[in-house]
Amino acid sequence: MKVLFNASILVLLISTFCFSQEPVPILKAQWKRATFRAQKPEVTPVGPVTPVMGETKYFQRKAREARTDNPMDPNTESIEGRSRAMDKAVKESRTPQADAVTGYTYTVQMRNDTGSKVSIIFWEYKFVEIAHPTNVVRRQFLCGSELKNGETKELSVFSLHGPSDVIGVESLAKSDEKLFTESVQVNRIELADGTIIQRDNWKYADVKEAVTRATSTPWGNEVCRAL
Repeated sequence: MKVLFNASILVLLISTFCFSQEPVPILKAQWKRATFRAQKPEVTPVGPVTPVMGETKYFQRKAREARTDNPMDPNTESIEGRSRAMDKAVKESRTPQADAVTGYTYTVQMRNDTGSKVSIIFWEYKFVEIAHPTNVVRRQFLCGSELKNGETKELSVFSLHGPSDVIGVESLAKSDEKLFTESVQVNRIELADGTIIQRDNWKYADVKEAVTRATSTPWGNEVCRAL
């Protein structure tokens, strides 16, 4: 079954509203510039195995850990330990370090008022340049998040794309003023029972290729991805 609804949701930056008539009302939304720091590559040292010594046996090790003067680990001072430490230092110096990535974090808080459990949510942040209203940018996101009926949840997604790809000279001259009007809305909801709730002015076909790209690689701990 496909259910369509016609409504508009307007949420200004860092403002809070509750729309009881919406199946999944937006309670709060914000975006901000952010830097994503890549995880440091794990380096496994290769070197001689540290031999078992009397000082490294279980009871001696536990007694050393219980001391408050922080005694040196015998393995660290052994020839084998120093060799492994040097090997690790050399490998770390030769391992390319991933650069930090600067982008934007979009966050939305919503509540499930559908009466059923929500499995998938398509939502967007819409920006309209005040100086040039024809400059409209929509940042759309896909979230695979189970949301029980009545549950409120905050969803966050990192994107390389900001409020606008192109901005007029007039807006740049007013960089200390508000440059965009902003709105946030849920475009499509897929319920656990297979029901789809979708805005009649939104088409899945328009984002189908973007969804394919977003889901083409395994997801880690992330809940949402940009389309």
